[in-house]
Amino acid sequence: MTDLARPVTTSSFSKSLAAAAASWFRRCGHLGVVAAMLVAVAAPAWARPNAPSRTDHTIAILVRRLMEQKHISKHPIDDEMSQRCLEAFLDTLDPLKLYFYQSDVNEFAQQRNQLDDLFRDGSVDFAHQVFARFLARVEERAETALKWVDADHDFTVKESMVTDRDAAQYAKDAAEADERWRKRVKFDLMLKLAEAEPELIDVPDVGTRRIGWNVGDHIKFPEDAGPKLTEAKDRLRKRYSSLRKRWNQTSSDELLELYVTAMTSGFDPHSSYMSPETLDNFNIQMRLELDGIGASLRSEDGYTEVADVIAGGAADQEGSLKKGDVIIGVGQDSDGPMEDIVDMKLNEVVKLIRGKRGRLVRLQVKPVENPNKIVEYIITRDRIELKNQEARSAIIETGEKPTGQPYRIGVIDLPSFYLDMDGARQGLPDFKSATRDVRRLLDDFERERQAGRPIDAVVFDLRFNGGGSLTEAVTLTGLFIDQGPVVQVKGTDGRTVPYADEAPGMMWDGPLVVLTNRFSASASEIFAGAIQDYGRGLVVGDESTHGKGTVQQLFDLGDRLMGRSNLGALKMTIQQFYRPGGDSTQNRGVLADVKIPALTDHLKGITEAEMDYALAFDRVNPLRHDFHGMSGSEIATQLQRMSNDRVTSSKEFNEDIRQIDRYETQKDRTSVTLNLEEFLTERKQLDTEKETEEISEELSDSDRPVFDIEDHYNKEAIAITVDYIRMLLASKLAVAR
Repeated sequence: MTDLARPVTTSSFSKSLAAAAASWFRRCGHLGVVAAMLVAVAAPAWARPNAPSRTDHTIAILVRRLMEQKHISKHPIDDEMSQRCLEAFLDTLDPLKLYFYQSDVNEFAQQRNQLDDLFRDGSVDFAHQVFARFLARVEERAETALKWVDADHDFTVKESMVTDRDAAQYAKDAAEADERWRKRVKFDLMLKLAEAEPELIDVPDVGTRRIGWNVGDHIKFPEDAGPKLTEAKDRLRKRYSSLRKRWNQTSSDELLELYVTAMTSGFDPHSSYMSPETLDNFNIQMRLELDGIGASLRSEDGYTEVADVIAGGAADQEGSLKKGDVIIGVGQDSDGPMEDIVDMKLNEVVKLIRGKRGRLVRLQVKPVENPNKIVEYIITRDRIELKNQEARSAIIETGEKPTGQPYRIGVIDLPSFYLDMDGARQGLPDFKSATRDVRRLLDDFERERQAGRPIDAVVFDLRFNGGGSLTEAVTLTGLFIDQGPVVQVKGTDGRTVPYADEAPGMMWDGPLVVLTNRFSASASEIFAGAIQDYGRGLVVGDESTHGKGTVQQLFDLGDRLMGRSNLGALKMTIQQFYRPGGDSTQNRGVLADVKIPALTDHLKGITEAEMDYALAFDRVNPLRHDFHGMSGSEIATQLQRMSNDRVTSSKEFNEDIRQIDRYETQKDRTSVTLNLEEFLTERKQLDTEKETEEISEELSDSDRPVFDIEDHYNKEAIAITVDYIRMLLASKLAVAR
């Protein structure tokens, strides 16, 4: 969150939480798909991190002072924080306990009560010592993995592998580590076979169904998966060979960010250190613009693949680069050397491709249409506007009014509460702002009314909106209420301060539905909570939102040293926020008035209450505010009943509910079967990973629709909205606009 005098943020996470959910299902850190926007220029770091610098020393001291002086908990950096730091740092490097030996951890633990003292003196030597050991273990494990890739595996044996982070233990010796990696490689091979999309097939003359593949006129069952297994081994061999290279590209800045954040996360889950690169990317997400080519990338087995080409961007206008292309080299300007980027970390690739507008970048590419061919594309970098991350609108016509005309629903999709903080402070006339963009969309709805095509209700879609600017949360809420408190904040002194909408009137005073899910957090919860407290509209979706009720301030560390170059920033929790009615959203979230069944409501490990060291829920005194009577328990009960009737008779929702039931029976498992047929069958039946990956890809797709009305969930949200309009009209509380 942000106010203009002091950068304040609540953007604890972004819509990439959908990708994080997909990653949870994999339960394997290095299998994930990473996306990145292309923006600035730098050279790659191929070597191990340098020894700690004087700058690292300075940053550690600054962070320690700020955390002890300004964090809302007033907790000192002491032995307790030292122990939390050690645990968090090891968990960051080795979450599944695949690399370190127990003896390594025992050795590190000898300093478990000394890290606070070292940090107080600005020493981060411990991080480098641990990371050096980690890199040595990565070398060993990569060799072990390659050995097991080439080995024969018995996929019919009944055995399992521990996948739960809490249940996993560090290996005691080389033999135990070797056995663990045998299972890990076998698991990775099965994952690759699962990517070949097996089907449940009726077995002729037997009357049963088995998992397998239709290959031409033949059926291949798991025991016949030889060719597919060979392909899977080839891909894994490449992955493990590049594993050590990628870890050895870790820069000193990245290591410092990991270690300092391990210390700050002991205070709460949202306090962290941002390296200069991370801070630059954060600012891009708040400005929604950058200098680059306009593409997003992902890394797969050491190769950089184009995940999306942004419509209207430099790459799109040049016309050659396509989704699915693989970039293998990058050259600067018209004659710079072409640098091989195979096995290069994705963030280093991004830094090579980014650059000032007007400058050329040359890409060596394997086109998706002909991967055996290598071509070179020359693209002139330009200013890229992230239009797919702006507020967007659509008008949905559905149902029939008593007049015979269809209901017209205006849908607004808001991915984040973005704000160009620098532009706002400088007084630029056209700085980027979520409120400005939503105001423009509401103006469009007003022009529809003036043209004789009134909008009957607005659906405000905040699903997967992870937060953003505090200022934007307040001003945007003000478009839907007529003055009054939007949120209260409480700092270290215990005093509560209201943030109010002071502008008279509303941009939209008609029926309002706010769509939320478990990934709606922070600023989204401020907006939804205020709308609910004012009785201005309905909250519809998952049972509750994420549950983040804290405010973070961004402290630019370079500014703290009288304008020194970019040292990154400390994002620190300085306040808690509360609804106008006095309730916090911390841990509890904003409860929906009407619930729609969805898998997101059941995912494990994604809410604030499940995070380590989350602050507690509490309340403050309520503030006087208007109540418009456009929501309440009676309205919600009737709407829920009508929705339940539709959901019960819906084939699509019944399948969703079966999938949820299957997930619920499996989500607390601490291990996975390594019997191939059992594994493939279970994945086919559950298929939650595929769904969450599809959500992630949809959210990052520049061509995604504002609101896919063919989706059964969205159809139900619109049906609830139409029921809501009818109920309000019956009560004479709704007027079409």
